[in-house]
Amino acid sequence: MVDIFKKAFDWQEARVAQREGWYPYFRALDKSMGPKAIYKGREIIMCGSNNYLGLTHHPKVKEAALKAVQEFGTSCSGSRFLNGTLTLHEDVERRLAKFMKRESALVFSTGFQTNLGTITALVGRGDTVVIDKTDHASIVDGCYLAFGETKRYRHNDMEDLERVLKDVKDPERCLLIVDGVFSMEGDLANLPEIVKLKKKFGFRLMVDDAHGVGVMGEHGRGTAEHFGLEDEVDLVMGTFSKSFASLGGFIAGPDQVIHWIKHHSRAMIFSAAIPASNAATVLAVCDIIETEYPQLRDRLWANTKKMQAGLKGAGFDTGHTQSPIIPILVGDMRKTFDFYLGLLQQGVFVNPVIPPAVEPNRTMIRTSYMASHTNEILEQALGTIQAVGKATGVI
Repeated sequence: MVDIFKKAFDWQEARVAQREGWYPYFRALDKSMGPKAIYKGREIIMCGSNNYLGLTHHPKVKEAALKAVQEFGTSCSGSRFLNGTLTLHEDVERRLAKFMKRESALVFSTGFQTNLGTITALVGRGDTVVIDKTDHASIVDGCYLAFGETKRYRHNDMEDLERVLKDVKDPERCLLIVDGVFSMEGDLANLPEIVKLKKKFGFRLMVDDAHGVGVMGEHGRGTAEHFGLEDEVDLVMGTFSKSFASLGGFIAGPDQVIHWIKHHSRAMIFSAAIPASNAATVLAVCDIIETEYPQLRDRLWANTKKMQAGLKGAGFDTGHTQSPIIPILVGDMRKTFDFYLGLLQQGVFVNPVIPPAVEPNRTMIRTSYMASHTNEILEQALGTIQAVGKATGVI
């Protein structure tokens, strides 16, 4: 007999990294201030956040959250299905449906649950779900839990996708799910070619735009708007933990489909609702996007282009990014950790990315940028990244 805990007791990799001083995860910040943070009592530059529009500290956003706590308290203490739905939740859903130009929207407690709950509600026995091999873990796990057949294609490889689709027995019972903006390398799904295949084969299309909503498109509606293909995408998933400066997620699409998900998603029915403060935050962000988005978008993309040009000019390999997510490809796990620790010691917070999030030869430092970064902050970050990159042999 083998104790079910044996695998846990035997696993020592993280313990070794902690003892040797190069463990890079669960770093506790003393304070987050948007483009900067306090870590172990000293100020550092934050180049590892998904706070793309920089709204987590916007006065209107904080005021809305505080007011909601005073009026509704700290928790709904129940699921949306039973006692946990507030008028605020329904206000958010109507507002998001209008913003996204969709018939209906449904709010979940987290972005992860949104994908999990949507996929398991829609994909059943006899159905097929097709995903990109680098889709987010929440998509992968949703497919594992669904009762349909899952097929995967090589990342953004349209020839391989067509090969996979030809093997689908009933394309009309097929859902293709793809990240709009891929969360690690920052490249975009090839939606124009995917849509061409959609018209050829007849499958349904869902785009996970967690990193696209608020970032891509003239009005911030995401990757489909960026490509001018909103009418061709059946479902759009988004999160509140990025541009919306909150916590939660949503799925938007045809009203009857959202109605089905609402009544068949276990992740929805058996999870507590987001607190009123989170919902009020989203509504405040929607107000800001309606009035200030062009300025926020322009600052975000000016900062993004500055860092893309600066990092490439310094000799770093930034892959094929087309977004504020800018990877610095390293390809060696220990060198990735050395680079990360060197940056943290010099006052720049970034994220080291290793398998299984990426392939072994694609280990990287993931950097990301906000509308609230100033030129001065970015110049300082660039200088530090270049210096540490040279010291660690990355460039």
